[in-house]
Amino acid sequence: MSGHRSHTTTDAAPTKGGGCPVDHSALGAASDGHHGYQPFEMADPFPAYAQMRAEEPVMYDERIGYWVVTRWADVRAVFEDWETFSSENAQAPVRERGPEATQIMKEGGFTAYSGLSARVPPDHTRIRAIAQRAFTPRRYKALEPAIRENTRRALQRMLDSPDRTGDFLADIAFDIPTITILTLLGVDPAMVPTYKRWSDSRAAMTWGDLSDQEQIPHAHNLVEYWQECQRLVVEAHRAGGDDLIADLVSAQDGGAEITDHEIASLCYSLLFAGHETTTTLIANSVRVLLSHRETWGELVADTSRIPAAIDEVLRYSGSIVAWRRKALKDAEIGGVAVPAGANVLLVMGSANRDESVFADPEVFDIDRSDARNHMSFGYGIHYCLGNMLAKLQDRIVLEETIAAVPSLRLREDAEIGFRENLSFRVPTSVPVTWEA
Repeated sequence: MSGHRSHTTTDAAPTKGGGCPVDHSALGAASDGHHGYQPFEMADPFPAYAQMRAEEPVMYDERIGYWVVTRWADVRAVFEDWETFSSENAQAPVRERGPEATQIMKEGGFTAYSGLSARVPPDHTRIRAIAQRAFTPRRYKALEPAIRENTRRALQRMLDSPDRTGDFLADIAFDIPTITILTLLGVDPAMVPTYKRWSDSRAAMTWGDLSDQEQIPHAHNLVEYWQECQRLVVEAHRAGGDDLIADLVSAQDGGAEITDHEIASLCYSLLFAGHETTTTLIANSVRVLLSHRETWGELVADTSRIPAAIDEVLRYSGSIVAWRRKALKDAEIGGVAVPAGANVLLVMGSANRDESVFADPEVFDIDRSDARNHMSFGYGIHYCLGNMLAKLQDRIVLEETIAAVPSLRLREDAEIGFRENLSFRVPTSVPVTWEA
């Protein structure tokens, strides 16, 4: 993603049987008082998470102005109590927009708002009920053949490499979910590069740590992005169609209480969330499974175990490791007093490795019976609407990859970095090779 720095690491762990402006000086300093936690550092945050769970599971981090929550029970409790802990800050820029970016977006008519994740009841309840009608098993079933064929084509292009090397992120995971969500929304799949550029800008502007000058090109991209979402709604009114936006417009025409602005905002959210985190899920699935050769061999021998493997990947190395809430009144989290107005950062990546919930949480084990208790899709009224579509795409990609190239492995010289931001753990590449 543009505007994000990266650091290099790999997930080194045993396998089964084996709000406010950032204080850069503080973030770059030693971790005194923060248990090793660096908010934007995604290379290997898990040791710091473990230390925080043990020593200060609800910690105020003055560098970012958030109360950081790391235990599973506390994360779940905050997600569940939406009346006390509002989602209204979930899409707010971590770093305030500079004056130039603000002016660009104002002049461009940028008024996009969250589709669902930052909305609160009753609006959230009303819009989600309408949107849920379009996320049907029928739609998923209709998309499956195209997802499978797109995956096969992408794999073949990668396997045609004369030196038998590729980047699974760039060659496979990058395009498949984007094509899927564009198809679902009735958008020309040829626009994949454009939507990826816009999505990179949205991630950088919302969860990144950009200077005022760095924000400027992203502000222009967000204006273009929002104008396209509005255009898609206008076009759905004009021409109809058999896609999700047309379904929402049809529901509106049939009396459903949803405005064009709300439909465009859903489009704005889905065109990002519908592929960005799924690209990361697919990349992380292959990265983690290839790092655990015994487990990869088990899936090659029995692909029916892939769904369980996906849940364990979501627990062990989820796409989203932290999400935000705002306290609407004085409250307690894990026995710690949190004042009204406080920003709260729920670290699901830590909750997913909480030793009080998961036995041997640092071990990657696809036979784990409770992996589905992970928090990677959130919890409560904001539980991810597209979770089934994300897992469907990951399953298809793993099935097709195993069928086409069971000898796939990580390159021995692979140095996998992770982009810096507050919420998403995104690898920069997944270098792979295979036997002839």
